[in-house]
Amino acid sequence: MHYQNCETDGVVANMFRYRDRPIAKKVISRLKEMNLDMRLMHVCGTHQDTIVRYGLDQIFRERGIDMRQGPGCPVCVTTAREFEEAIILAKSGKTIASFGDAVRVPGRQRSLLDLRSEGHDVRIVYSIADALNIAKKTRNEVVFLAIGFETTAPSTAVTILSDPPKNFSILSCHRYVPPALSKLMEMGEVKLDGLIEPGHVSTIIGVKPYESLSRKYRIPQVVAGFEPLDMLIGVYMLARQIQNGETKVENEYTRSVAYEGNVKALKVMDEAFEPFDTDWRGFPIIANSGMKLRKKYESFDARKIYADELRQVTELEIKGSEKCRCNEILRGLLDSSDCELFGKTCTPQHPVGPCMVSVEGLCNIEYRYSSRERLRKTPSDV
Repeated sequence: MHYQNCETDGVVANMFRYRDRPIAKKVISRLKEMNLDMRLMHVCGTHQDTIVRYGLDQIFRERGIDMRQGPGCPVCVTTAREFEEAIILAKSGKTIASFGDAVRVPGRQRSLLDLRSEGHDVRIVYSIADALNIAKKTRNEVVFLAIGFETTAPSTAVTILSDPPKNFSILSCHRYVPPALSKLMEMGEVKLDGLIEPGHVSTIIGVKPYESLSRKYRIPQVVAGFEPLDMLIGVYMLARQIQNGETKVENEYTRSVAYEGNVKALKVMDEAFEPFDTDWRGFPIIANSGMKLRKKYESFDARKIYADELRQVTELEIKGSEKCRCNEILRGLLDSSDCELFGKTCTPQHPVGPCMVSVEGLCNIEYRYSSRERLRKTPSDV
């Protein structure tokens, strides 16, 4: 179980375990010695889960580190309009296949789960392969709600390239992460001293796509894994860059992320999809941030196939609760506790916004670990 070599100011730690008490203590001690005052952002729901589950948020605060979660939850950044498209198709008799958390996101008046309870054919699947199997066993039109970043897009691409049944199509809500990061920096709403880039996405796209961000905005970046020790070391690497006046991209997650990424996955994505300008929940239009099927595969594009039915979506004024602060949370402007609905009228059982629905959403994570005794670990346990 080789972890990696991590050099910390001349001290090389050979880590062969994911949890290493002496190294964790040493990194935490170094962070304290640095007398930090910095604001960082990570772009991954799994990172947030690790941070809160193991009490790293408290450790970071006590050492002058303000950690924010950005738009790293795929279900959360999927817009109300896109969910409404799926709802309209379900109401018109199509079979909608979707991941479990996505069916619970409230639409204009109801969710896909509500439609399912009313008798519409909404299926919860664990992968696009499950949706494909449904299409092979029915004559009905099956639409897969394809949500996710570069992590899940390759499996969608492979499916489309493999000549699926003619009654199968996708409603693509896939998005590219780097354009959103650039938009965040361009908007300048929150001053950031460094970015922790998502491990899962980076296994696909590699390190290179982040380099232009450091050059343009002079922002330090680190690609990090998901263990508590990954996060501690990732933060330390950023702190060291900041103190040294460096602005580069470092890869802490070398055991899984190559500089060039997963070349085969990138190739199939590029063959199936092309980028287009689209909005994200909480964001304006972001150039080249959406993935749509290329023209040669339009026969599997639900937006093309059912254009007449979906045209009404553009005519609707789709708004969520005016009191829900998910938009600002996704831009790193607010924490869950800043929303007056959090933990009161908005809970995982009765979510008002997607940040409370998805297991990668900030509100859901905060609620899970604050509504009962936190599974906090002491620094010696990480």
